[in-house]
Amino acid sequence: MNAPLSLAAGGTDRVFWFWVAVSLLFYAGLTATMVAFVVRYRRGRPHRLPPSEGSLLLEVTWTLVPTGLFLAIFAFGWTDYRRMRTVPREALGVTVTGRQWSWSFRYPNGKETARLYAPVDRPIGLDVLTADVIHGFYIPDFRLKADAVPGHVNRTWFQATREGIYDIQCTVICGVDHSRMVAEAVIVPEADFRAWYFGGEEAPEPQAPQPRGLALLRDHGCLACHTLDGRPAVGPTFKGLLGRTEQVDTPRGLETIRVDERRIRTAIVDADHAPVHGYPRVMPAAALGPDDLDRAVGFLKGCR
Repeated sequence: MNAPLSLAAGGTDRVFWFWVAVSLLFYAGLTATMVAFVVRYRRGRPHRLPPSEGSLLLEVTWTLVPTGLFLAIFAFGWTDYRRMRTVPREALGVTVTGRQWSWSFRYPNGKETARLYAPVDRPIGLDVLTADVIHGFYIPDFRLKADAVPGHVNRTWFQATREGIYDIQCTVICGVDHSRMVAEAVIVPEADFRAWYFGGEEAPEPQAPQPRGLALLRDHGCLACHTLDGRPAVGPTFKGLLGRTEQVDTPRGLETIRVDERRIRTAIVDADHAPVHGYPRVMPAAALGPDDLDRAVGFLKGCR
């Protein structure tokens, strides 16, 4: 699961991990009990079950423990829900409209866009509504979700903590092109957002800064031979690189390998690494420091 990238997203993650921990605890307890009973009361082993007319302690325990867990999860979830529905007074209001099959975003100054533009480290209030059927407005990296319901406006908000471009999806099956109902949240510096917001109709839309890893690959000439969109070039594409199965030429002959992080690092810094079969051995070694190498590898691992 990706790290949360909005101010309030940590609360959602805490509820999730609490529920996971409780589930694992009960799973371990039930499995251990089952194994113990299978061993103790297996066929062929003499045993005698003691007479029992019920246990008040056992009945109280299996009633109070689940009730306490339910109330704890409800308290955690309700606190997070109330926080996400209480929009800060200083938040910039944006109207989000879902329709088959797209999203649109209207700002208080009258501008309307197909991408959600917002400044980093500033609260953004969202009024989510629909022009037709029910939709689900969802930004996974922000742990933000609000239903768009006909005749009703749902209010929520977020405050992004990192610049970048983040996916917006629809979580409700709303028709034949539901899977294509996607958009992007573009988080930019405050100055860039203000220049666009107050710049009139002719002001260019703000552009999110490129990831440092992408800039490193471009600066070292990697994108002259490799693509990011799956198209073939002088070298294999970077799209879907991590976990991909490739055939490589080695001194021992043709071998099949699965691309992992170690393989990516070796390919960047070692000019003598085994190349992918069918491509020329022309890739030079890149002189990157440890931090830059981590950024480049991180970017390549995320190319999907």
